[in-house]
Amino acid sequence: MQKKKILEAIKEFEKIIIHRHVRPDPDALGSQGGLKEMIKASFPDKKVYIVGKEDPELTFLTKMDDIGDSVYQNALVVVCDTANSPRIDDERYGLGKKIIKIDHHPIVDEYGDIRWENTMASSTSEMIFELYMEGKDHDFILNDEAARLLYAGIVGDTGRFMFANTTNKTFQYAAELVTYPFDRSELYTNLYKVSDSISRLKGYILQHFYLFPSGLCVVKLTKDILNQFGVTPSETSKLVNVLSDVEGIKAWVFFIEEETEIRVRLRSKGPIINKIAEKYNGGGHPLASGATIYKWEETEALTKDLDKACRDF
Repeated sequence: MQKKKILEAIKEFEKIIIHRHVRPDPDALGSQGGLKEMIKASFPDKKVYIVGKEDPELTFLTKMDDIGDSVYQNALVVVCDTANSPRIDDERYGLGKKIIKIDHHPIVDEYGDIRWENTMASSTSEMIFELYMEGKDHDFILNDEAARLLYAGIVGDTGRFMFANTTNKTFQYAAELVTYPFDRSELYTNLYKVSDSISRLKGYILQHFYLFPSGLCVVKLTKDILNQFGVTPSETSKLVNVLSDVEGIKAWVFFIEEETEIRVRLRSKGPIINKIAEKYNGGGHPLASGATIYKWEETEALTKDLDKACRDF
């Protein structure tokens, strides 16, 4: 029912603006960009925009549009891959006439006039492909670029199909997407290549991480450390799973110092971490989340919460 409502709204509106969460990952950009490409291929006369802050590491996927506030007048706004409204990139999302939420995270914030939330989906990109499947007999078209973006989103959020969120359906959709003639080798290269500076920082992390008796692992990357290795905060996203194979680890956290805040990347092999992330201006999945703090002193409280979750698991 929700898919049909979304397809009807897309057909109804002539202007469509698509948002996603702050600090985008491949699924956020894949679902956002994939939906834009699908709509443009299906209805060339519609004006479709994607907005948000660019991540230089991911512009090979898609680039954002620069639009004025007036464009939102009488526009349909679609928000992809974002559980709670404070994490929507570009707060102008509220200026549109109607808001649609498409998301696969645990439900935190019931924003939007139409909500399609599926926590069983591997990714929001998987959901956008399902939207296409629903609409393909009603004028909706999936082009090569949309297929590339949706495949990238699925690959990103399933860890190349290794995470537990990968289902039979995920493989079936991926199999259909790879029938489109995009360059998968180039896509994988761009998703997973690392510079020599990232490789050297990886070595530093493996030598300096701290493993608690509870199974919690903590890594702190200050601005001084990042400058020493010539790595930007956004580039550290490629290192978040570097500790995943450490024996005895249950959960791990990266504290990454930026100019005015400290980015927190959380991962787990069992203990639920998204509720902890929500306490610290963040959110996400039970086993993969992000948060934001503003003082190093706050890392102590967050670490204690994670340590307790590991001990109780």
